[in-house]
Amino acid sequence: MKLIGLVGGLSWEATALYYRLLNEAAGRALGPHHNARSVIVSVDFAEALACANAGDWNGLAALLADAARRCCSAGAEMVLLGANTAHIVAEQVAAAINVPLLHIADAAGEAARAQGVRHVGLIGTKFTLDSPIYADRLRERFALTVTAPDTASREALQRIIIDELTLGRIEPGSREQCLAIIRRLRDAGVEAIAVACTELPMLLRQEDSPLPLLDTTALHAEAAVRLALAE
Repeated sequence: MKLIGLVGGLSWEATALYYRLLNEAAGRALGPHHNARSVIVSVDFAEALACANAGDWNGLAALLADAARRCCSAGAEMVLLGANTAHIVAEQVAAAINVPLLHIADAAGEAARAQGVRHVGLIGTKFTLDSPIYADRLRERFALTVTAPDTASREALQRIIIDELTLGRIEPGSREQCLAIIRRLRDAGVEAIAVACTELPMLLRQEDSPLPLLDTTALHAEAAVRLALAE
């Protein structure tokens, strides 16, 4: 099995979720007591968040590229960025390393295509939703129609993610807010929701949602294990 490199700390709550998902996927593929060969290099989330808040995407790219190179120095044969927002600078990070960078939007796009979904709703941080980069990749590579929530919903999602989920807080009222956003996207013609935040799966459950959820965190981890086991 190839060694998976994970750039983590974006937040550590999401990194812990990634670690569990990677090992669960390896266990399903290989059997009991098998886990994924992995190395994690975590950055300081406060530093990464400060870059995003300031719109300093070059600074964020430099921070994440350094972490990705450290993964490669430890022997990683592929790299994952453990955050959707981090993929705003994915091209810069990919250019800094000599192993594949698995793009999280590709995992979401492939799942949507496999399920016959053509119109996805996108929920995540304000950074992810305001940037065209993530949505453009889904449109251009997978021919998907992508709809994001309105400005007020983006602000609500940002608060829930940053002020609650990255700190490990799970609030039932925030879950209902997210479900209300999903219902509005459903009413706009969306067929499935790309959960484009690696913390939101801590809050959202498929059984509560009025639409299918494309859990990008789980899909990203599963894609990494498939590549790690490929000949």
